Amino acid sequence: MGRLFGTDGVRGLANADLTPELAMALANAAARVLVGASHLSGATRPVAVVGRDPRASGEMLEAAVCAGLASAGVDALRVGVLPTPAVAFLTADYDAAFGVMLSASHNPMPDNGIKFFAAGGHKLADAVEDEIEQAMSTPDERPTGAAIGRIVDDVDDGRARYLAHMRASVPAQLDSLTVVVDCAHGAAHAVGPEVYRAAGATVVAINADPTGLNINDGCGSTHLNQVQAAVREHGADLGLAHDGDADRCLAVDADGHVVDGDAIMAVLAIASKDAGELVDDTLVATVMSNLGLHIAMRENGISLRTTAVGDRYVLEELRSGGYSLGGEQSGHVVFPRYATTGDGVLTGLALMARMAQTSKPLAELASVVQALPQVLLNVPVKDKTAVAAAAEVQRAVAEAEAELGDRGRVLLRPSGTEQLVRVMVEAGTTDHADSVARRIAGVVAGDLTV
Repeated sequence: MGRLFGTDGVRGLANADLTPELAMALANAAARVLVGASHLSGATRPVAVVGRDPRASGEMLEAAVCAGLASAGVDALRVGVLPTPAVAFLTADYDAAFGVMLSASHNPMPDNGIKFFAAGGHKLADAVEDEIEQAMSTPDERPTGAAIGRIVDDVDDGRARYLAHMRASVPAQLDSLTVVVDCAHGAAHAVGPEVYRAAGATVVAINADPTGLNINDGCGSTHLNQVQAAVREHGADLGLAHDGDADRCLAVDADGHVVDGDAIMAVLAIASKDAGELVDDTLVATVMSNLGLHIAMRENGISLRTTAVGDRYVLEELRSGGYSLGGEQSGHVVFPRYATTGDGVLTGLALMARMAQTSKPLAELASVVQALPQVLLNVPVKDKTAVAAAAEVQRAVAEAEAELGDRGRVLLRPSGTEQLVRVMVEAGTTDHADSVARRIAGVVAGDLTV
């Protein structure tokens, strides 16, 4: 059996892979590891903040998680449907022992996930996740009587705290801007538009009516066609697209052209450097960022440090180096001064603030990054780790790298959440990148699926 935790928590098909029984056991084990036996047996019960996105399965799994917490002697403070970064913020703001978010982010509706935040709202290290997994098979002494945890709802206060925090983080007024916001029928369907309106922007919200069944369904940050069309229809200055749990933000300019996470990071890094707030003039990004970002940062006197894929690794580098800005091409952007994890709503605010401060359109600001054509293929396999390490695959990658030279690059990695091997190729032309990527994908998919 593989490791239970993936790149970002525990994720799977709800009620099949991720069952209520697993959720309850996971929450109970997390309480014992993250709080500790001495605090669990103390006079005052510790508190865990629990939030979720609007998936129908979230109701079921939230109940199971709260039961697991209570059975360990932890009070569950339910804050309702809020973005993942809001739960991280509230974990710190309530001075809670830890936080729990139920979401599968950008995954389809049938999936769900559980991710934990330590005290202060920080993501867990791999070693701590391993402790939790081990604790699931370790017998525990359950509390009884008054020591059993309680379940408390505080939806309105939690939401109000997050809204106030967002407004204080980016005080610039956005009265001159009209923005279309694609909420992906997800966790930011209410707070996202509310935050942007409070900052003065004129907001057109789309896909902001979650039913529990329509999250990420042809919309949001993984399907930009709707926000592109809406920007053109309403004559908006820009569009923003969040994913299901709103820790991502991608954008489109006034003409509907996509502004990806690399371009967003470039705009914000230059803005931060201009304000004297970019620590060591350094941006942190993952290996997935386009070579165009590397070139743009170098031309603007900014160093670029790279990490493994996943915003948790960006966070680790930000914290270890004391840096002030980092993120991913997929739209996770992290501002350690204001947030302990990627926050799509905060990213949208900061991007619009730069537009307002410079009086420049997004297309002009984003043009600093000239991206090389990039092709990403997801190859389904049975054992992603074994396939990615196979000699035949490594040989195909080496041959492709020799062919591309300094005019492109190859990145091959197992998915952190699915049985996929991701093949990414950058080259001078899209046709060349596509040809190389398909050649490598063919080797991956060949007979290497065992």
